[in-house]
Amino acid sequence: MKALVINCTLKPSPAPSNTQALADVVIAELGRRGVEVETVRAVDLNLLPGVATDLRPGDDWPAVHAKVLESEILVIASPTWVGHPSSVAQRVIERMDAMISETDDEGRPVAYNRVAGVVNTGNEDGAHHVISEICGALIDIGFTIPGQAWTYWHLGPGAGPDYLDDQRGHDWSAKTGRTMAANLVSVAAALAAEPMDAPPE
Repeated sequence: MKALVINCTLKPSPAPSNTQALADVVIAELGRRGVEVETVRAVDLNLLPGVATDLRPGDDWPAVHAKVLESEILVIASPTWVGHPSSVAQRVIERMDAMISETDDEGRPVAYNRVAGVVNTGNEDGAHHVISEICGALIDIGFTIPGQAWTYWHLGPGAGPDYLDDQRGHDWSAKTGRTMAANLVSVAAALAAEPMDAPPE
């Protein structure tokens, strides 16, 4: 089983990423359960604005799109900014919009029989809003969202320290992240054993 984590931090590599640090907890648990995990830091790529899969020349999204289709599990990891997902996360979701009309050989939307979850960090409140926005978009695209397929960390309300600078709350976020990984693997395995059919005409 394969998983793709798209880190939607605003910080280009090699800057430390709070969001990546929490995502690494989920990645470790996925790996412990035999899942092969790849991470993409979207801000490092040239993801052109638009809602098509390929906006060449110079568009890096087609390679990410291919990685999504090679994976049974997708994790979108985003910081909170002004109570919302990052602009990078919004760009990723907009590019995934094209997948709604893409189908496999059996007429199913290409996101069918794939599961997804969300990792969120921020030094302000708004985690549940960010999770809801991203999960809602992924459901529209066709992904299955298992119960409790998310984890977050913040010390809101208001401004505060970063995840990497403060250990408070890490135990809860890590436990929730391990639960997220377990639920993603369980539902992905169930869908592999009994895939969803194409939508009725």
